[in-house]
Amino acid sequence: SLIKYITSGPIIAAVFEGENAIAVVRQAMGATDPAKAAPGTIRADLAESIERNLVHGSDAEETAAVEIPIFFSPEEILDYTTE
Repeated sequence: SLIKYITSGPIIAAVFEGENAIAVVRQAMGATDPAKAAPGTIRADLAESIERNLVHGSDAEETAAVEIPIFFSPEEILDYTTE
């Protein structure tokens, strides 16, 4: 159902990398329930409901490893750790 919803219209897909990237991005997104999200977060300011909350972000590296390939091929993910 997640794939069906997030592919039901235009999206902007992105992969963020960096120290504590998952925690930092999830903090900017706010709580899944927009009624419980902190003011100034994406979900607090823009979400309609828990199910239609405008933004999705992986909650762990393992989840990201499953979700990233839905939108990107390995060649599209730049590896900045090698020169």
